[in-house]
Amino acid sequence: MPNLEITDTFPFAGRQIRRMGYGAMQLAGPGVFGPPKDRDAALAVLREAVAQGVNHIDTSDFYGPHITNQLIREALHPYPADLVIVTKLGAVRGSDGAWLAAQEPQDLERGVHDNLRNLGLDALEVVNMRLMGDVHAPSEGSIEKQITALAELQQRGLIRHIGLSNATPAQVAEAQRIAKIVCVQNHYNLVHRTDDALIDQLADKGIAYVPFFPLGGFTPIQSSALTEIAQTIGATPMQVALAWLLQRAPNILLIPGTSSVAHLRENLAAASLTLSGEILAKLDAIGRGDGQVDGQS
Repeated sequence: MPNLEITDTFPFAGRQIRRMGYGAMQLAGPGVFGPPKDRDAALAVLREAVAQGVNHIDTSDFYGPHITNQLIREALHPYPADLVIVTKLGAVRGSDGAWLAAQEPQDLERGVHDNLRNLGLDALEVVNMRLMGDVHAPSEGSIEKQITALAELQQRGLIRHIGLSNATPAQVAEAQRIAKIVCVQNHYNLVHRTDDALIDQLADKGIAYVPFFPLGGFTPIQSSALTEIAQTIGATPMQVALAWLLQRAPNILLIPGTSSVAHLRENLAAASLTLSGEILAKLDAIGRGDGQVDGQS
């Protein structure tokens, strides 16, 4: 298959990265725990992503745990010079797969070393501080201790850039008073638009915004109006939802995940989908609740 020519870029972590990236979370087993059912298929997805022009991969050592980072290293190391690998700290996994908070400075340093070891790196390009709380509504509270700890790890050369995940606007502002923040990774999609104002504020400052669960979960937003729009332009609902995000703001970077090469190619093709003003108006109506939404995953 020819390269999909993902040419739309954004300055991020000192490089120009393509706005359509790849999220590695789904490469682990069910519940993001344990090994994949098909290791060779997982490696193939990573290699195909890079072959198709992706140079932004999102991961974390608590996926698996350790699994996705080890897969990334096996598939891609030594890494292409333009590849930016973004990881997250702030949690660990219990023996039963539970997600446990790991937010103390010693937890963060341990997490950095885990990521470095499993990715085969001397320094992490971007580390997002993943704040705990409801994924759909971040919890307020000071994050001075966590960002200060990351800034110290940055000064030691173990981290190059710092970002936030699952953060409120107040926490973003607090973090910016302590260190330079290069990205914010929050829950956002066509129908979950709490961060509209934050996205615009970050765009004005040249800071990347990376929506997670951009399609309402691991499946497209269940909306009859979205399905109808997709059918009229010969695309899938998922492609339309991704294309809407790309046209929503220039600083939005996408990291849709999949464990399938075919699905990966389908997601990447959304980067070349241009939505007309009429289509965008209809999609915005869905976001305002004017379109019929049947439910989200």
